[in-house]
Amino acid sequence: MQAPPEVLRLLQNLLEHAYAPYSGYPVAAVVRSSRGNLYGGVNVENAAYPLSRCAEQAAVLQMVSAGEREIAEVWVLSRGEAPATPCGGCRQVLSEFAPPWAPVHCLSTGGGELHTTLGQLLPHAFSRNHLR
Repeated sequence: MQAPPEVLRLLQNLLEHAYAPYSGYPVAAVVRSSRGNLYGGVNVENAAYPLSRCAEQAAVLQMVSAGEREIAEVWVLSRGEAPATPCGGCRQVLSEFAPPWAPVHCLSTGGGELHTTLGQLLPHAFSRNHLR
């Protein structure tokens, strides 16, 4: 499955702006809201590693800052042959705003692709229902 041209252009542009001086592993992410709007983000590393942010989290922050709360679809682009999937923390962050059936498309600049759903990446997600 090919990403829509506007999503692919956005991912490729974003990837050039990732700040990954420590890992050398830039990542870009785009979330499509339930209203059809696209929000992008990149990973931003910090010398104090725990303060670094993942691309998926940055994209979610953009969406929420724009007043939206529902993710319909996710794309992640990384460099190399194999596509990167969202880390465990990002899977949890995405699950706050996306249903388990939301498509997650992981792409690499080397042509690798993985197409799955959030529920497949994070079965049995912790949610607000656990807090009641």
